Formats: sequence, C-alpha cells, structure tokens
Amino acid sequence: MDLHFIWFILIGVLLSGYAILDGFDLGVGALHLFAKGDDQRRLMLNAIGPVWDGNEVWLVTGGGAIFAAFPDVYATLASGFYLAVILLLFSLIFRAVAIEFRSKRPDALWRRSWDVVFALASILAAFLFGVAIGNLIWGIPLGTDKEFQGTFLGLLHPYALLTGVLVVSACMMHGSIYMAMKIEGSFHETVRIWVKNTIIFFMVMYGIVSLMTMWLAPHMIASFKIHPLLCVIPLAQLLIIANIPQQIRCKKDFGAFLSSSAALVLFIFLFGFGIFPNMVISNPHLENSLTIYNASSSLKTLQIMLVIALMGMPLVLAYTVSIYWIFRGKVKLDPHSY
Repeated sequence: MDLHFIWFILIGVLLSGYAILDGFDLGVGALHLFAKGDDQRRLMLNAIGPVWDGNEVWLVTGGGAIFAAFPDVYATLASGFYLAVILLLFSLIFRAVAIEFRSKRPDALWRRSWDVVFALASILAAFLFGVAIGNLIWGIPLGTDKEFQGTFLGLLHPYALLTGVLVVSACMMHGSIYMAMKIEGSFHETVRIWVKNTIIFFMVMYGIVSLMTMWLAPHMIASFKIHPLLCVIPLAQLLIIANIPQQIRCKKDFGAFLSSSAALVLFIFLFGFGIFPNMVISNPHLENSLTIYNASSSLKTLQIMLVIALMGMPLVLAYTVSIYWIFRGKVKLDPHSY
C-alpha cells in the first residue's frame, strides 16, 4: 500500500462513480428514439434533466486525477486517442445542447432533429468509452519515449469494437432500469419491456467479450491464476448480473438498479485488477508499458494532491447525494419541464 496504489484505487473509484451515474444518462439517450410521441420523450429527458450535468462532474474529476497523479498516462492517451477524444467531446457537447434546445420550440421537425442528435451522441459517447477500454486491455503501440506509435484506424480493431458495443449495451440496460424507477403509468410498462430486452442484449455481449478476453488477452486473467481465491470476484459479478432480471421480475426496480450499479463497479474493478500495475499496456513491446510507478508524478505531488482530493471528494459526494434527494420520486410533466 503506497501512494501510487492509493491513487490507482482513487481513480478507479471516481471512474466507477461516473460509470454508475452518467452510465444511465447515456443509456437513456441511446433508448430515446424508441419512445413514441413527444410526451414520452419529454419524460425521458426530465428523468435525467436535473442530474445529467452533475453526473459528468465525476468524469472531469477522474480526468483531473489522472492528470495530477499520472501525467504521462494523460499525455499519452490524450495525444494517442486525439481524434477519439475530440469525437467524444463533440458527442458530450451535442448531448447537452440537444437536452437544452429540444424543447425551446414546439415545432415537430425541430424536436425530432434534436432527438436524433441526442440519441446518436449518447450512443457514440458510450461506444467510444468502450473502444478506449478495449484498447487499454488489448494494448496500444508505445515507443520508448512513451509516445503513441499507431493510428486512429488501428484503434478500431474487432476486439475494441466489441467492447464498444458491450459498453453501449451496459448503458442501455442501466438506463432502462433507471427509467423504470422514474416513470409511471402506461409508459412504465413499455420501459419494462425495454429493460428485459436490454438485459438480454447486455448478457449476450458480456458473454462474447468475456470469452474473447480470455482467448485474446490472457494477461487479464493471469492474476487469478496466481491468486485463485480472487476468482470469487468474477463469480460475484455473474451472480449480481443474474440477480438483475430476478429483481425486475419481482418488480423491485431499485434493487435491479443497485445490482446493475454493482455490476458496473465490478466490471471496472476487474479491468483495473487485470491490467495492474500497468496503466497503459504497450503492445507488442510490453517493456514500454506505462505503470503506476514509471508514469506517476513525484511523491510530493502525490501527497499534496491526495490531501486536496480528500478535501474535495466529500463535496462532490455531498452535491451528488443532495441533488438526487431533491429530485427523488417519479417524473411528472409541467410547464417548466424540458
């Protein structure tokens, strides 16, 4: 247990928070075009309207933590994934613009256009996050100077594309479950059908990507061979995933949301456990990988930033809890709604 490891865990916590919170935002957006009629789409927007911008604070905080603790990782990924990062930023920007602009005019074409923008931007953002995860698992070509040696198209290999679809499916499942908690009336029954279909979609993709990972990225399971007792973690994740449809059948939407959230957290935990102590795996030259030791800031910087992080994290958490408490309950449309 040292400062490098503590920061590795802290970044994992921040990214887990983002996956849980903005994951359902992206999922609601990906499902947006399946809604029929203006009222249903407004309900979906108002389910996330009060919280979506606060959810993205976790991404900003996580990115800031990587920049502060592991600047070489930040620099390598920002430059190597430059085009992907720009596309991600555009998708997040257009999601925000679509949410805010859609209801500014009653014109049907205006609203349909922003609906399409909102849905496509949400899908693209989730997909790009998944592609990034796939490349970090697979490894990217790094030189001895820690610089990315590949191309953008080289990042779009089949395994990364599969992980991109997996993340989209996870967000759709997570978002549909969140919608089930927030929506009532006849639309609620429609949402429950979405939940069942997205669970199937996620489980299929989870099985395919898991098998592909064991076959193509054996280093991700090497630690479990050394510490076989840790196999209880992926087993727990499978049980949690299996519990999601059970909770839905029992009409315990909040229980299903908790299980979905736990599955996402364990997904990130297994990802971090699989690549540790690496932050960015170099493929094919493993010796060029960026680890929590050779890519970190100085110990003094880690100490100072840890104090700042411990002071700031409770504020972010308190803000998140208060917002969800204020806007708890079912969504209802009024003249001030989106």
